[in-house]
Amino acid sequence: MSEHFAKKWEQKRDEGNSLGKSIRETIQPAPALKPQLEFACRKLDMQISKLDQANERFTQKDKALFAKLVNSYTQHDTAHANIYATELSEIRKMSKLIMNARLALDQVALRIRTISELGDVVAALGPCVGVLRSVSTGLGGVLPEAEGELGDIGNMLSGLMFDAGSSSGMSLNFDSVNEDASKILCEAATVAEQRVSANFPDLPPGMPGATNKSKA
Repeated sequence: MSEHFAKKWEQKRDEGNSLGKSIRETIQPAPALKPQLEFACRKLDMQISKLDQANERFTQKDKALFAKLVNSYTQHDTAHANIYATELSEIRKMSKLIMNARLALDQVALRIRTISELGDVVAALGPCVGVLRSVSTGLGGVLPEAEGELGDIGNMLSGLMFDAGSSSGMSLNFDSVNEDASKILCEAATVAEQRVSANFPDLPPGMPGATNKSKA
C-alpha cells in the first residue's frame, strides 16, 4: 500500500502511537477511506428520506383521486372517472419509480457500509456508481434536485474507487460491475412492482391503467 493512500485510508495517528500499533494498522488498515464513505452514506440517507417524503405525497394524492374516481364511477360519470383514472395511472408510475430508486439506494448504502478492507473499495463501489447514475437519470423527470445530488455522490464514489484502485494496483472488471449493478436495479424494480400492487387498490374494470386482475 502506498504512503499516499495510507494517509487517506486512516485518520491521522497521534505521534505517541507505538511502533507495533502502527505496523498492525498498516497490515490491517481502518475501513476504506472511512470518513469519506461515512459522508457518502449520510448523503444517501438524506436522499432516501427525501424519496420517502415524496412517496408519501404521492400516496396521499392517490387516495384523494381514488375516492373521486370511485364516486364518479358509482354515479356512472364515465368522463370524469376516466380523467381520474388516467391521473392515478401516472401517479402510480411515479410512485413505482420513486420506490424503485429508494430500494436501489438502500442497497448502495448497505454495500458501502460493509466495506472493511482495501480490496472491497474497488469491488463494492463499482456497481454502486452504476446504480447511482441509473437512478439519478430516472429521477430527473420526477425529482430534478435528486438527479444532481445523486450525481454528486456518484462522482465522489468514482473518485474514491479509482484512487483506491491506483493505490492498491487493483483493476476493475467492468463486466462484473455492470452485472452486479443490473442485479441491484432488477431486484429493486421487482420489489417496487410488488409493493405498488400491494399498497394501491385496483382501479375499477375498464378504467385507464386498470390491471388485468381488476379487469378480470
